[in-house]
Amino acid sequence: MTLHAHDRIQPADTELVAFWNEVLAPKFVRYRHILVGGLSRHSAAVMPALDIAPGDSALDVGCGFGDTAVEIAGRVGPEGAVLGIDCCDAFLDQARSLAEAGSVANVRFERGDAEIGLEEGVHDFVFSRFGTMFFANPVRGLRSMRKALKPGGRIAHIVWRRREDNPWVNAPHAVLRKFLPAPGEDARTCGPGPFSMASEEVTRAQMAAAGFTDIAFRRIDAKVMVGRDIEDAIGFQLAIGPAGETFRAAGPRAEAMRPEIDRALAELFAGVERTQEGFWMESSSWLITARAPE
Repeated sequence: MTLHAHDRIQPADTELVAFWNEVLAPKFVRYRHILVGGLSRHSAAVMPALDIAPGDSALDVGCGFGDTAVEIAGRVGPEGAVLGIDCCDAFLDQARSLAEAGSVANVRFERGDAEIGLEEGVHDFVFSRFGTMFFANPVRGLRSMRKALKPGGRIAHIVWRRREDNPWVNAPHAVLRKFLPAPGEDARTCGPGPFSMASEEVTRAQMAAAGFTDIAFRRIDAKVMVGRDIEDAIGFQLAIGPAGETFRAAGPRAEAMRPEIDRALAELFAGVERTQEGFWMESSSWLITARAPE
């Protein structure tokens, strides 16, 4: 049965979606300058080569602050259209403001959860930058994205590679673990985590199980800004990512050890590349492309 926008029932938020809205979204908004300014280097490296054509109907899953959806809107042109979906209301507010400020008329943003269901068979191209890694059920989420495509439609999504290839989050996390334990099994988390699709072998199998063909992986390496200054860099790590999760889960114990943690992180960042813009560290991702069957 094909689902259409007017007859889809929006279920209540899952625990994961509620956690993103209540806890993580305010932190992401606070550090938008790092997230968009840094992570955009990964999409910018490949966006010109993506298989997007004028007139395409495109979907941006986990569109965040809307910068990639707006860029794709420029690629599909006035005869095309882009829908950006995200589960976080705060992100969608920022995305709509971005589109309005740029007078981008062929993009719209809606609240949605790709794992629960998308309108089927309507898009030529589906994109996601650092969104699919947080699917609680990766195959279900990827299958939903595949079903959203027309026969022969294209997908491109960007995910982080191994922890070891991403010192921008792995090194600060290692510092935190010298002071604090790993989060317990009952800790609220962002989902499977940023490295859940790091393995090419595992993710290729998930893509195939979701029904995609012509699956290809391309490595992207880029330096990302981790903070404008030491205080900004420390605050970012303690708010977001593996280090932030460890700090948040430790509660009062983490707060009591904050001075020592701050000193250790300051020492780490003192040894990384610094420009007038801020501190930079290495990062690495996969661009994964595929097609829906004809």
